[in-house]
Amino acid sequence: MSKKLNIGLFGFGVVGQGLYDIVKTKNLNIEIVKFAIKDPHKERSLPAHLFTTDRDELLNNPEINTIVELINDTEAAFEIVSRALSSGKNVVSASKKMIALHLEELIELQHKHGTSLLYEGAVCGSIPIIRNLEEYYDNELLHSISGIFNGSSNYILSKGFIEGLDYDSALKQAQDLGFAETDPTSDVGGFDAKYKLVIAAAHAYGVIVQPEEVFNLGIQNLGAQDLQYAREKNLKIKLVPVAKELDERNVALFVLPKFVNETEFLYNVEYEYNGVTVQAAFADQQFFFGKGAGGHPTGSAVLSDIAALRYNYQYEYKKAKEKTDLKFTNNIELNIYLRYEDESLVEALNFEHIQERYYSGSYKFVIGKVNLQNLIDNQIRISDSKAFIAFADQLTGVSLASALKQTAEISQ
Repeated sequence: MSKKLNIGLFGFGVVGQGLYDIVKTKNLNIEIVKFAIKDPHKERSLPAHLFTTDRDELLNNPEINTIVELINDTEAAFEIVSRALSSGKNVVSASKKMIALHLEELIELQHKHGTSLLYEGAVCGSIPIIRNLEEYYDNELLHSISGIFNGSSNYILSKGFIEGLDYDSALKQAQDLGFAETDPTSDVGGFDAKYKLVIAAAHAYGVIVQPEEVFNLGIQNLGAQDLQYAREKNLKIKLVPVAKELDERNVALFVLPKFVNETEFLYNVEYEYNGVTVQAAFADQQFFFGKGAGGHPTGSAVLSDIAALRYNYQYEYKKAKEKTDLKFTNNIELNIYLRYEDESLVEALNFEHIQERYYSGSYKFVIGKVNLQNLIDNQIRISDSKAFIAFADQLTGVSLASALKQTAEISQ
C-alpha cells in the first residue's frame, strides 16, 4: 500500500505547470497542498489561496511530507532542499546545477536524516537515465556514458545543419520557442550538459567531481566553415558530454562539440531531443532517447520520482559506497579538430602529433592529438580568438596521457 504524499511545490513555471497538469489527470494518492512562488503579481491559472511567497509556509508545515523543488535560483534551491531533508521531508528536485555543486553534502544529509532526494528530472528530461544507472547498471562495469544532454544547443545545431540557419538566427528561434534562455551561456557553453554529466557520473562510477574541475567548451564559435567541413565528410556536429573509465584507477569527464558519423546513435538525434549512449562491459552498447526539454517531458520525470517516494524509494549510491581506487583525471589525450586564425594558438596547444593540416584563404584547420590539460590552460584564449574545437574521434581514442599511463603500469 502506498502512502499519501502531501506536496509543497516550489516554482510554478513551465515544469511546475507541466507537473500539475499531469498530476490532476492521475489518481496517485498525491495532493499538492501549497505552491511557493517568487512573483505574487503574476497571473496564475489556479486559485490565489494555493500560492505563497513565504517558503516557511511549506517547509514548516507538518502536513507537508514531500517537497518538490523546481526553481532556477541555485543557492535558494540548495537552502530549500537541505532544510527539507534535515527536517524529515523527502525531496524531488530538477535543479541540475544545485545538485552537481552540492552532491556530496546532499548525500550526507540523506544519510544523516534518513530522508530521500530524487532528481531524475534534472538529467535529460524524460529519459530515465539516473534510475537505470542506479538500478539496472549497479553491478555493471561501464566503459563510458556519452550523449546529447542539452536540448537547446542541439536545437541550434539541427537548425544550422538541416535548415542552413546561421548560429545567431538559430539561437533567436530557440529563445522564441522557450528552448534557450535570454542569456544562453549555460546551454550553448556546455555548462548545463556538464552539470548533468557530473550527476550521471556519480551514479555510473561512484566518483563525485566538482563541476569547476570538468572542462566544457561549447558551440558559440561554430562557423559556416565548420558546418561545411562536416557536410563534406558526411558528419554532423553535436555537443557531447563524455564520462569514460580509462583504467581501474582513472575516469575522465569533459564536454566538447563532437563530429558524429552516421553509424552512431547520436547522428539522428535532432532538435530538442536528447540521447544517452551507455557502453557497458557485459550489456554492450545501449541507447536512451527522448525529449530533453519542456514542461510535460520533464514533469513526467519529476512525477516518476514523486510516485517512487510513495514506496519510500531512495538512491543507494552503491558505487560511491564501494570506495574503489577510481579517481577523476584531466590528464588525457584526445584527437581534436581546431579551426583557427592565430598560428600561435596551434603552438600553445602543443599537439602530440598532427594528422591533417589545411590552409585556404581565411579557412585554416588542424586535426591532431592534444592533452586535455592544454585545452584547459588555453580555454580563454580559444574563446577570445573565435577558434572552434571539436572532438574528432571515437571514445575508444580517448586515453590516459603517456606519462600517466607509464606511471600506472609501473605501480601495478
